Amino acid sequence: MAGQVAPRERGATRIADRVVAKIAARAAREAVSEVPADGSPPRATVSVHRESARIRVSLELDYPCDIGGQCGAVRRHVAERVEALAGMDVPEVAVQVERLHSAQVRAAAQGRTR
Repeated sequence: MAGQVAPRERGATRIADRVVAKIAARAAREAVSEVPADGSPPRATVSVHRESARIRVSLELDYPCDIGGQCGAVRRHVAERVEALAGMDVPEVAVQVERLHSAQVRAAAQGRTR
């Protein structure tokens, strides 16, 4: 056929690791109900091999909360978004909770401030 290029001659698309990490961090932010007032937004690191991405997400959560439920939601959402936006298989999403922010401790600290 005239004007069409054979598949092997089209080339390949490579998505940089840092781009996949940004997609994952954004997806984690979307999955967490809200970032703690004095907390940091989620961060992600990735290891991409061919068309597969292993992702590690670090985040901070308000406490008390369902930590296991939040982590599960983050894992699912990050995997879905990376697969949809980058077209990569995501066999592993490890979630690490870096810090818990207690609303009670925050309120007590504000009460002591003069």
